[in-house]
Amino acid sequence: MPQETTVGSLTTVTDATFAELVLTSDRPVVVDFWAEWCPPCKMIEKSLVELAQEFGDRMVIAKLNSDENPQVTRRYQVMSLPTLLVFRRGEVVGSIVGSRPKLHLRQSLTLHAGL
Repeated sequence: MPQETTVGSLTTVTDATFAELVLTSDRPVVVDFWAEWCPPCKMIEKSLVELAQEFGDRMVIAKLNSDENPQVTRRYQVMSLPTLLVFRRGEVVGSIVGSRPKLHLRQSLTLHAGL
């Protein structure tokens, strides 16, 4: 079983742990595709940490470094960073591309996750 790691209150997923931590989750999972060189990715990280705390056990917010995990990035055809994909029962049910204010993120994630 993959070890779930967290950054703040964000779960870190990789190519190796993606299927188990995201696709088989019984809760909605938001995956933040990011990279070290991406300034907008860093801009939304604080909001995502705060939203993960707000949503608590109702939703998992995860980070996936696109440079270090190209298989999942290619599988979901992520072309721009940051990209947030919302998964429910293993299926993509929504996406947000680009940096957005926290209020927009909260509203979109709540809608896509069905909360």
